[in-house]
Amino acid sequence: MNVELFIPCFVDQLYPVTAANTFKILEKAGCKVIYNPQQTCCGQPAYNAGFWDEAKQTGSKFLNDFSEQNHIVSPSASCTGMVKNGYNDLFTNTIIHNKCKNIQSHIYELSDFLINVLKKDYFGAELDARAVYHDSCSALRECKIKAEPRQLLDKVLGLQLVEMKDSDVCCGFGGTFAVKFNGISTAMAQQKVDNALAVNAEYIISTDASCLLQLQAYINHHNLPIKTIHLADVLASGWANI
Repeated sequence: MNVELFIPCFVDQLYPVTAANTFKILEKAGCKVIYNPQQTCCGQPAYNAGFWDEAKQTGSKFLNDFSEQNHIVSPSASCTGMVKNGYNDLFTNTIIHNKCKNIQSHIYELSDFLINVLKKDYFGAELDARAVYHDSCSALRECKIKAEPRQLLDKVLGLQLVEMKDSDVCCGFGGTFAVKFNGISTAMAQQKVDNALAVNAEYIISTDASCLLQLQAYINHHNLPIKTIHLADVLASGWANI
């Protein structure tokens, strides 16, 4: 199966190892991975800030950078959700309406693709740790993903996955929200981390690097004994560097 890899600008700039691991996981799953180096941003930052003309311009480039024939897979539920939902506001009843709809029907967040398209949940990963899973707002509410990451994590050798209180509550990032409402954002991050620590978790796992950045910043600032890690990095642990 040919799969086009969509690496969001956020992941490209701050979490390149996660991008590489996503590539390796898809290859291990039997896919022929196609990466277009000309890809940039899906337009979500501009869209969320209310600059829809600029978002439309960036989104148009995204639609030209990917094909209508292949599955498109991304290690970001947030950016996947933008394409699947936000693009309705930008491209409905435009000259590229049909192209947009075709791409929307072929784009998947990584865990959604592995479980619901490839029907695969075991990749030989190993991580000897106790962890919680954080349901990002975009994964849960825009992409309707909840069981898929947990099913994948359940097959990771040595990983003890436990549920924390309010796993489906926002971490406080929300893009520009974290900048405009820093106090509220920090309090939300504190609540999330405290809930993870309450069940003695060593890791907080999520599908979204933006959530992990938010939580890791709070963890680092307070020197707390817990780390964040992306789902793709967990699935590649124990074999990706062999």
